[in-house]
Amino acid sequence: MTAAVSAARRRQVIDALRRGAVPETGLDLLAVGLDRFSGSVEEDLDVVAGGGAVFKAVRGEYGAGKTFFARWLADRARRANFATAEVQISETETPLHKLETVYRRLTERLTTSAFPPSALRPVVDSWFYALEEDALAAGTPADDAAALEHTVADLLQQRLTEVGRTAPTFAAALAAYRAATIGGDPTTAAAILAWLGGQPHVAAAARRIAGVRGDLDHFGALGFLQGLLTVLRDSGHPGLLLVLDEVETLQRVRSDARDKALNALRQLIDEVYTGRFPGLYLVITGTPPFFDGQQGAQRLAPLAQRLATDFPTDPRWDNPRAVQIRLPGFTIDALADLGTKVRDLFAAGTTDPARIATTVDDRYLHDLANAVAGRLGGKAGIAPRLFLKKLVAGVLDPVDLHTDFDPRRHYALTVTDTEMSDVERNAANADDIDLEVP
Repeated sequence: MTAAVSAARRRQVIDALRRGAVPETGLDLLAVGLDRFSGSVEEDLDVVAGGGAVFKAVRGEYGAGKTFFARWLADRARRANFATAEVQISETETPLHKLETVYRRLTERLTTSAFPPSALRPVVDSWFYALEEDALAAGTPADDAAALEHTVADLLQQRLTEVGRTAPTFAAALAAYRAATIGGDPTTAAAILAWLGGQPHVAAAARRIAGVRGDLDHFGALGFLQGLLTVLRDSGHPGLLLVLDEVETLQRVRSDARDKALNALRQLIDEVYTGRFPGLYLVITGTPPFFDGQQGAQRLAPLAQRLATDFPTDPRWDNPRAVQIRLPGFTIDALADLGTKVRDLFAAGTTDPARIATTVDDRYLHDLANAVAGRLGGKAGIAPRLFLKKLVAGVLDPVDLHTDFDPRRHYALTVTDTEMSDVERNAANADDIDLEVP
C-alpha cells in the first residue's frame, strides 16, 4: 500500500503526526477499524452526488476518534470532488441557535481538492466561468462582450430561480460581485463576496452597490446555504460535506439558548429530509450524553425521535446505514495496528526500510502503545495523538538518523503536562485525585 503513496503525501502525513496534529489529508493511510463504514459512506456520497441529501450522526466518547472519522470522511469526499467544511460548535464563536454564524464558519472553512480554506472565491469564479462556457455553447458570440454578459446574467437568474424564492439577495449579490469584478473594482468585489459569505459589518457602500441591506440573519442563512449548493454543483462539485463537530457543547449553554439550538438542529435535519438541500451531506458528532441525556437531544422530543437508533449489545452487528453510528474507540491492539501503519508509511520514505521494520517491530509498537496509554490512565481511546507523536519524533526519526540507535535501550518515554490536551491531562491526573471512600 505505502509503495503507491507519493513522497509529498507521505511527508504531509508524517510531518503532521510529528507535530501531534491530525493530518488534513491522507487519513485513509491511517484508518484503523473504519472498514465497516466504507461501504455505507460510498453509498451516501453516491446519493448526494445524484442530487439527494444525507444526514448522519456520529457518537463516541472523548478520544473515540470522532474528529478523525470526520476528517477521514472529508478526505474521501474531496477525492470524489466534493467541497467540505468542518465547523466546531461553540457557545461563544459558533452558537448553533444562530445559523448565520454556522454559515459564516462554513464559508470560512470551505475546502476543495484544489483550494484550501476559504475556497469560496475560487468556487464562485469557477461558477461564472461555467456560465460563460454555457453561454458560448448556446451560440453567444465570443467577441460580443455585452451579449455575453447579458446571457450570463440570464443564466444566473435561471440557475438560482428556486433559491430566489427564499433568498433573493443571494442572486443579487452574485450579480453585483460579477459586475464589480468585470468592472475592475476588486475592493467592492471582495466586500460583496464577504457579505455573500455571511461576514458582518460589510461596508455600506458595497451593500448599496449590491442592492442589499443589513447582515445575514438566522433564516436567511438557510437560503444562502441552498444557493451555495447550487453554485457548487454548477462549478463541478457534486456536493458539500458539512460537519458540525462537538455538538455536545450545547449541554453547557443557557437553557434558552440550548432549546433554540436543539430546535435549529431539528430544523436542519428536517430540511435535509424534505429535499431543500440537494447535494448536502450533513454530519454531526457528539458524545453519548448528548444523544441520550436530558440536557441534550432528549430535551427536545422531535429531535430525539429523529436521532433514535437501536444499538445491538455487540458493536460487531451495528448498522452503518443507521441515522446514528457509534465509534467504539481504540484498544491497545488497535493503537498498535495504527503504529504499524505509520511505521510502514515512514519506512517507505527512507533509504533502509528493512532496518526501520526490524528495529521498530510489532512487539515494540505494542509495548509503546501500552506505555503511552498507561500514562493516560490506561485509556487507549485518548492516546492516539500522543502515541503517534512519540512514535514519529521520539522513535522513528532517531532510528532513521542514527544507525546505532535502539529505542529499547536509548529511548525513555516522557509525557509532560505542557504537551497534553485538556482531555489527556485530565486522564493523566485522574489517579492523583484522592477520593474518600466510606
